[in-house]
Amino acid sequence: MQPVKIISVIGLGVAENAALSAEAISALNNAQLVIGSARQLLTLANILTTQKTAHLPKLNALKALIETASSVVVLGSGDPLYYGIGSWLSKQFTSSQLHFYPAISSITQACHSLAIGQQDVTVLSLHGRPLNKLKVALKANQTLLLLTDKHSQPSNIAEVCLETGFDQAEIIVCERLGYSDQKISRFILDALINTEHSFDALHVSFVICHQNQGYLPEFPGIKDQYFETGELGSKGMISKREVRLAILSLLQLQKEDLLWDIGAGCGGVSVELAYWQPKATVYAIEHHQQRFECLLKNREKFGVVSNLKPIFGRAPEQLSSLPAANKIFIGGSDGELPVLLASLWQALPEGGKIVVSAVMESTKSQLFDFYSLRSDNEDCQAETLQVAINKGATLAGQLIYRPALPVNLFSFIKRKTS
Repeated sequence: MQPVKIISVIGLGVAENAALSAEAISALNNAQLVIGSARQLLTLANILTTQKTAHLPKLNALKALIETASSVVVLGSGDPLYYGIGSWLSKQFTSSQLHFYPAISSITQACHSLAIGQQDVTVLSLHGRPLNKLKVALKANQTLLLLTDKHSQPSNIAEVCLETGFDQAEIIVCERLGYSDQKISRFILDALINTEHSFDALHVSFVICHQNQGYLPEFPGIKDQYFETGELGSKGMISKREVRLAILSLLQLQKEDLLWDIGAGCGGVSVELAYWQPKATVYAIEHHQQRFECLLKNREKFGVVSNLKPIFGRAPEQLSSLPAANKIFIGGSDGELPVLLASLWQALPEGGKIVVSAVMESTKSQLFDFYSLRSDNEDCQAETLQVAINKGATLAGQLIYRPALPVNLFSFIKRKTS
C-alpha cells in the first residue's frame, strides 16, 4: 500500500456551490481521492473532473480509506478544526502530512446573520452527544449556539430549558445558512413544545438564556435540596454544601485529571466536580443500591453524562478495572480505611492527591495515624482542617444556630523525592 504523503482538509463553507481559495482548488486538482458526504461532493460538482471520489465512511474505516492514495482531499465543515473532522485527523496523522484550508463556518455565518459578536457566544456541540449535556452550559444571561442532530432538535432543547427553570429562554433556529432559501426563525418555548415544527437538517440553534429560576447552579455550591436522595430525604448520603465546597477546594480538579470518588453516596461531590470541570473524568464508586440509584438520577439531572462514570460495587474490588487515578476522594470506606488508604497511596503517581472526609471518631483516629506517619515525610504534603457549621433556625420565634457534626478533612499530596 502506497504511503500517504499529502492530506488536504478543505472546509467548504456555507453555500450551495463551494467558494474556494486558489490554494484549495489546487489541492483538489492534485488529489487522487476526494472524500466527503454526498451533499459535500455535490457542492463541488463543477470542480471535480477526473478525481476519484468516495463517500465519507464511519471513522473506524476512514483511516484505511485515506491510506489507499498518496494525495487525498477530505471535505469538512467551514472550519474543519472547530468541532469538525480536522480534530480527528490531527490525532491520526502527523502535522507534516496535513494541510488545512478553512472557510466560513456555520457558526460564523449564524452570528453574522444576527449581528451577534462571536466572542459573546458560547458554542456547544450536541451532535452525537447526549442532549442532557446542554444542562452544563445553561447559565443566566448567556447566549448559546448549538450544533445539533436528530436527538437535539429545537423542541428537545426547549423541553430541557423548561425543565431546568429557563422558561423565559428564546430559541432562534437558523436553517440552510448561505443558501438562497436561508431561513431564520425565533421562538418562545411554548411555541416549540406545543406546536409541530419541522426543520431542515442543515440548521443551528441559538438559545438566548435569561434569568435562571431553576436548580442548575451558576457558581460552585449546589444547594443540598436540589440533589435527589430518594427515601433518605434530608439525611441523604451527600456531603453537605459547606463541606463540599471545602472538598472541591482541596481537590482542585484540573483538565485531564482522572478522579475516583470512593463511597460516592448520592453523588454530591462527584456531580459538582464533573459539572465545574467538564474536561476531567470522575469515576463514582458506590455499593449501596438506593444511593447508587440516586447517583444515577443526579448525573442525569445535572447533565454530567459525558464525564461522570458511575460504578456499582465496593472498593478496592472495583478499582482494579478502572483507569489509574491521579486524584482520589474517599467519602466512605465501610471500615476498610487503613488498608485502602495504604494501598491507594502506594499506587498514587507523583503529584497525585488523596482527600478524605471523616465524621466518626474511629475514622478520624485512623486518619490521624496516617497523617502522623506522613506529615513529616519528604514524600508527602499533608494538610488537615475541621469544618464545623452552625445553621440558623428558629426556636420560639427566635433565631438560633443549630450545630452540625464537625467534619475533618485530610489532604495528602505525593511529592517527588530526591
